[in-house]
Amino acid sequence: MKPIANLIHVDDVEQGLEWYKKAFPDSVKKTVDGFTFLDVDGFSLEIVAADRKVGSGKSGSVTYWEVANLNSEIRRFELLGSTLYRGPMAIGNGLGMCQVTDPFGNLIGLRGAFPN
Repeated sequence: MKPIANLIHVDDVEQGLEWYKKAFPDSVKKTVDGFTFLDVDGFSLEIVAADRKVGSGKSGSVTYWEVANLNSEIRRFELLGSTLYRGPMAIGNGLGMCQVTDPFGNLIGLRGAFPN
């Protein structure tokens, strides 16, 4: 098995696609059978409508993304409107991790080089 997709629940799908395209600028916007998603090196970010069964917010799973420099990425996400939610914290071997918010209340995990 290998991971293929992450569904991200938002109140406004078009706004969600626009924001996540900025957050992941190397992603490619694709549409298959009328469904639009972002392809990040073969991994699909599927921005879908929140509903009463699965809402947006911080109560679920967090996908972590490998970044070259944790501090730089935190600043970049903050410029996009994210806020730091948890961390950053050192996790060993010169690496750190944190969680930032998206504008819809979801969390994004970041892991990468973290100089002490």
